[in-house]
Order: sequence, then structure tokens, then C-alpha cells
Amino acid sequence: MADTLPLIKGTLDTLVLRALSWSPMHGFEITTWLETQSHGSLGVEDSALYQALYRLEKRGYVGAEWGVTTNNRRARYYRVTPAGRAHLRVETARWIEYSKAVTGVLTKPAHS
Repeated sequence: MADTLPLIKGTLDTLVLRALSWSPMHGFEITTWLETQSHGSLGVEDSALYQALYRLEKRGYVGAEWGVTTNNRRARYYRVTPAGRAHLRVETARWIEYSKAVTGVLTKPAHS
């Protein structure tokens, strides 16, 4: 994963909620979805992903239940809760405003 960008602290929870807003997924599916959507730019460590899922479940933003994968393996499937959807909306708006502000600062011409 040397070619991937490091995740900025605090963004993984929001990215996981975004992935789960599409459909319930198990951990490997979430990682694959994030890598696919970022065209390989975002690499997520397994330990970081499961810490995020634990945090999100503890806060009531995701729920989980055991299921069977297409490979006939047992896995925990995570789904976003209504509270998680509300949190995702707020955090998405905050991130967009933050990124606009940072982009504005970084792209402003320097005085000579």
C-alpha cells in the first residue's frame, strides 16, 4: 500500500458510514468499496477498520449481525442506522466546508 494516501485523522468513520449507506457489508467488502471508490488511493488497514466499526457500533451509528458471505463464510454484516445516516449528513457537510476552506488557502496566489 505504498502508493496509497494516508487517511486524515477522523475521516475513517465518515468514510465507513458512506460505504454502508449503499448497503450492509462485512469488513472486507467495506475495504474493497473504499479502495474501489478512491481508485486505489485510500488504503485501509484491517485493524483501523475494525476499530472504526467498533466505535460506530458503540455510538449507535451502525448495527451488526452475523451472516454468510458469497464464499459461504460466516461474517459480521454492518448496516448504518438512522442515527448513523444523520451523523453522516452532518459530517459530510462539515468535510465539504473544511475542504473548500483548505483548498481556498492552498490555491490562493502568494504575494511576491
